[in-house]
Amino acid sequence: MSIVAIIPARGGSKRIPRKNLRPFCGKPMLAWSIEAARAARVFDSILVSTDDEEIASLAGAHGAEAPFRRPAALSDDHTPTLPVIAHALDWVRRNRGPVSFACCIYATAPFLQPQFLRQGLRLLESHADAEFAFSVTSYDFTIFRSLKLNSDGRVAMYWPENELKRSQDLPEAWHDAGQFYWGRPQAFAAHQGVFTASSYPVILPRHLVQDIDTPEDWQRAEAMFSALRQSQPAGQNA
Repeated sequence: MSIVAIIPARGGSKRIPRKNLRPFCGKPMLAWSIEAARAARVFDSILVSTDDEEIASLAGAHGAEAPFRRPAALSDDHTPTLPVIAHALDWVRRNRGPVSFACCIYATAPFLQPQFLRQGLRLLESHADAEFAFSVTSYDFTIFRSLKLNSDGRVAMYWPENELKRSQDLPEAWHDAGQFYWGRPQAFAAHQGVFTASSYPVILPRHLVQDIDTPEDWQRAEAMFSALRQSQPAGQNA
């Protein structure tokens, strides 16, 4: 029984073209995720699921594998993550044998640190009822005083009863950090979603979380990443 990392990295990207290959703070974006997976030292293999030959070549150059090509039906803008991981796991099962645990690592996760990958694996190993363990972080302002903009141009509160409450008296809320998802192979195959009572959180500090979906996101992420590296002792990975 093996433990595998699967990094989905298709060639097409509309908002940031070729973003998986684009240089980010000195390395191709995809290389950062591969590096974190290797540094975690828990995986028997690190596979990149791609439809793109250039990405496959880059994966091999940085210590991962791309032994199959993802079919076009799983490579468009609307394909969810879970079927992509299930497809990769099916390939591993048929060609290399059974898998005990798998981890989906996003290709655009340069802030990912190896200790959080190890923590996610420990959660699955120590909780027999766990199907998934994934990265989360807290909102930087309470969502329970959030506003909406009505069609008439006016504002309204989603929870008006909270307007006069202090933010520190309202519950803390969390969101998916979008870095990794540990899971059991049967859970990925079921395609039932990750955010359930059978999932456990790996809590990340907010300064290690940044979505990278738009050019503005990219610029913010590079600034954050550069500042983080400057604040760390020499030789320590971000």
